[in-house]
Amino acid sequence: MVTLGVDAHKRIHVAVALDEAGREIAQWRGQNSAVGWQGLLEWAIGLECGRRQWGIEGAWNYGRGLAQHLVEAGETVYEVNSRWTAAGRRRARQTAKTDRLDARAVAHCVRQEAPGLPRVGADDETAVLDLLTSERAAVLNEATRLRNQLHALLMQLDPEYHQRLRNLDSPEGLAALESYQPPTPGALAEERAAAVRRMAQRLRLALGQTAELTQRIRGLTIQAGFTPLTEIFGVGLVMAGTLAGILGPGCRFATDAELAAYAGVAPIETSSAGLVRHRLNRGGNRRLNSLLHMIAITQLRSWTPAQIYVGRRSTEGKTRREGIRALKRFLVRAIWHAWRRCIEARTASRELPSAA
Repeated sequence: MVTLGVDAHKRIHVAVALDEAGREIAQWRGQNSAVGWQGLLEWAIGLECGRRQWGIEGAWNYGRGLAQHLVEAGETVYEVNSRWTAAGRRRARQTAKTDRLDARAVAHCVRQEAPGLPRVGADDETAVLDLLTSERAAVLNEATRLRNQLHALLMQLDPEYHQRLRNLDSPEGLAALESYQPPTPGALAEERAAAVRRMAQRLRLALGQTAELTQRIRGLTIQAGFTPLTEIFGVGLVMAGTLAGILGPGCRFATDAELAAYAGVAPIETSSAGLVRHRLNRGGNRRLNSLLHMIAITQLRSWTPAQIYVGRRSTEGKTRREGIRALKRFLVRAIWHAWRRCIEARTASRELPSAA
């Protein structure tokens, strides 16, 4: 078994091959392009070391094209978090940082931790959902920025504007902003009012795109069969689509503990002097961690079982913050089981036509 680690960059990729004993046997450097991906695969096949396993740092970013090319070729590919390779460099005898050393750290990580690493699968509907939900989040951020700028300009034009424009997102509010006229004459006031009208047009476009993306995400989530995720309190269709985009494709996590570690909600014990404590895990996928926090806060506000659970943790001597961390770990288990049901249902639906 040869283990190959790839340090992926925007323009170039660097790969290092290790034998079963962990010794470096070869290295490769080439372009991040379709020709370069094929050249890397042919180089790896030419090593003639039997079976291969790959680790790619940035398998969902700069290394995504290479990862999908290898998966389509039947290779076994694992995703390696950059934090894990950084920790490996700190423990290594050589603490320098080069592309070759990074690729070697990736290979060592795969060689030691392959069974517990997320495996890369072929892109499917989850990749589309990941794209749509990321775009929707960016458009929402743009709409928030525009609203803040509008509030600042309107405050300079008319400090009492909120009495007439209570909701900038409503059709009436947008129409009023697009035809806004300054309450007082003056060149500066005229320019500020013109800026308000232009921002209102951009805000209408952002809100329209948000609504369109929301409908597409909801429809694709239902069509792809990811609705079991919505059985969890606080998870709607948009949230389910966002989770599916992060979790997929396929079942990348063999246990809920692997998913918890990936999400950064596996608690880190910091006990001392007989007092058992756990601190925040700052590793893992921070986007997934943020989604779990949103779901946990929603449940704490509106769902009695979650309130009872965190209350019981408080009686055990835990703080509210520690109770929320425990709730997030509980949520990961529920999401993992729901995701398993989604994958099993999708697999069964594919097998039925072939059996017929």
